[in-house]
Amino acid sequence: MSTSTSASAAGRRGAIADKELRAGGGYLMLAVGLGLMAFSAWLIVTSIHSFGLESLRFGLGALGVVVAFILLKGLVVLQPNQSLVCLLFGEYVGTEHRAGFWWVNPFNTKRKVSRRLETLECGPLKVNDAIGNPIDIGAVVVWRVEDAAKAVLEVESYGDYVKAQSETALRRMASAHPYDHVEAEEAAKLDPGLAGPADTPPPTSAVTLRDGGDAIIESLLTEIRTRMEAIGIAVDEARISHLAYSSEIAGAMLRKQAASAVVAARRMVVKGAVSIVTDALNELDKKDFGEALDAERKAAMISNLLVILVGDREATPVINTGTLYT
Repeated sequence: MSTSTSASAAGRRGAIADKELRAGGGYLMLAVGLGLMAFSAWLIVTSIHSFGLESLRFGLGALGVVVAFILLKGLVVLQPNQSLVCLLFGEYVGTEHRAGFWWVNPFNTKRKVSRRLETLECGPLKVNDAIGNPIDIGAVVVWRVEDAAKAVLEVESYGDYVKAQSETALRRMASAHPYDHVEAEEAAKLDPGLAGPADTPPPTSAVTLRDGGDAIIESLLTEIRTRMEAIGIAVDEARISHLAYSSEIAGAMLRKQAASAVVAARRMVVKGAVSIVTDALNELDKKDFGEALDAERKAAMISNLLVILVGDREATPVINTGTLYT
């Protein structure tokens, strides 16, 4: 059923193809319309003063005024990066893309379409990422009309369509990636089922929303462009403008990130302290001081050095006037 539906949709879209409309010169038709109106006005005035209201001249003058108004109704001005989509009695007849002063069939239904770049701000939207954490995400989409006929005739309002489909694409992209690697790894440890069966790849992507960079942007662009192609909309750029945990879990995640930063800093301090102590012992051994220290004295020296290097307060030295064993 879905195959037939997509096929019929493709056929419907294929029926509307952009056709060039060769509009006439606007200045020439303006002169013709104004001249006809002036001549018709002269006929009416002369008929009133000379022959009365029932004369043929008055009728021709009135008809000329009506025709002049109809001709002038076909005048249209197009600015750069504007298109004019024309329909005649419900049938698409063509699109004029050239900027300037033009004249088209006055009986045409005309609609101007801007082909300039437009910016759409999506969100922030509340979405669950790939492992279920609620996040707030927003994006900025830069788009423009590429095929004016499709944009006007395929959808009722292409502006509303762009907004709705951009938000849908943003939600889909965000739900396909975890917020960061730490959350994804911890979720996989707590629930091994997230990885799926052994013969299937995990649903969560290795690319994260926070660190994905160009890969995330490309994924979002692909999602949006796929949806916009059917109505003649080109998407030039899409960027993540807002990314954060939702307010429900923001406080807990902030404390967790702070704790992770403290642990990482402590780990680095301890690693550096051990390296310093190791270098100190090696230097003592090279200068034959190591033989004067037995294992117990070395252990005491290592302990003291580690306390000094790892402690977060300034150490206060204590001089031992006795021996280590008294």
